[in-house]
Amino acid sequence: MWCVIIPTYNNANTILQVIEEVSKYTRHILVVSDGCTDCTAALLKGKDIKIVDYGGNRGKGYALKAGFRKARELGFEYAITIDADGQHFASDIPNFVETLEQNPGCLIVGSRNLSEEGMPSQNIFANKFSNFWFRLQTGCNLPDTQTGFRLYPLNKMGRLWWMTSRYEAELEMLVYAAWKNIRIIPIRIKVCYQPAGERVTHFRPIYDFIRISLLNTLLCPLAVVYGLPLKFIRSIR
Repeated sequence: MWCVIIPTYNNANTILQVIEEVSKYTRHILVVSDGCTDCTAALLKGKDIKIVDYGGNRGKGYALKAGFRKARELGFEYAITIDADGQHFASDIPNFVETLEQNPGCLIVGSRNLSEEGMPSQNIFANKFSNFWFRLQTGCNLPDTQTGFRLYPLNKMGRLWWMTSRYEAELEMLVYAAWKNIRIIPIRIKVCYQPAGERVTHFRPIYDFIRISLLNTLLCPLAVVYGLPLKFIRSIR
């Protein structure tokens, strides 16, 4: 059984449309309000969804952990995460579900066409940078390690003890999943970016790039002494 988790921080202009599109494919929707200060709370009132609200802005990684925790409490085995800014197409959800049915227990990662017109240049650079370190730390290749459109096997992910709580947490999740020998499968997804003046993004290029760099600084030695040996042991078992 699977649900869809939508973490949101001040996406009042797009959140209802995202929920409406997702509801075409499932009624199991969890919206995690990461300390929203706009009118998001008022917009969500009366909607047939589960709302997780812990107060205060803690970051996307924290929001995902809170959403995963709630999904487990509700008995879900899998969770699809989709961004609240409208960049993802809910029409890709059936592709995730179909891939899961063919590969039970896997982690499915949406893969964007990074050469697509309108793709922000900072996204392309951040993704190539992230892909390189992911390959170095896990021995695995992924075409897109930065997308937030994913399907997670909740029971296999463990106790969610990640070190980070903001955007870099999504890379950390992938690294830990690879170390646990969880099969990671990329699938092609569509994406739509609004023009620079209209798009709502909370990604801070310099600050978040520094955080991602610090995370990689920690993960590299951890990969040598823990992650890769653990992956090898699990593989021979």
